[in-house]
Amino acid sequence: MKIKVLFVCLGNICRSPAAQGVMQRLINERGLAHRFEIDSAGTYSGHRGQLPDPRMRHHASRRGYNLNHRARPISSDDFDLFDIIVAMDESNRRNLIRLAASPQQESKIVMMGDYIVKLRAHYDYVPDPYYEGAEGFELVLDLLEDACGNLLDEIITKYKL
Repeated sequence: MKIKVLFVCLGNICRSPAAQGVMQRLINERGLAHRFEIDSAGTYSGHRGQLPDPRMRHHASRRGYNLNHRARPISSDDFDLFDIIVAMDESNRRNLIRLAASPQQESKIVMMGDYIVKLRAHYDYVPDPYYEGAEGFELVLDLLEDACGNLLDEIITKYKL
């Protein structure tokens, strides 16, 4: 059985594809690729089919991440296909709750901010860097590297991997 994790932000061009890339690398480094399926989506469909934002790809590539996911909107099927659906911020969480068709589907939604430890005093969510400069993209990657590691540790413990 594969554990399926879906990362969700607004447009699926900055935060969620970066989270997908960070998590996939952590999983690969731990030799667990055969146990996971990682994907990302957005609550807004306006960027459908696009690669991640060039600025996010640039900053991610400097850290060794290759972000080649094509943006897609979340679908109702995702709530059945994925075990864990990770919202980047409160707005994304509210949108996901509205899309969930049942309490069981809603129970799959978690906040990425719950897994931030190192910068927790300043951030309990992953801010959208779209209108920010280089420092915004670097901050998002810092937060995601911290949070994805902690999320992965929790999943490993929960599923006894």
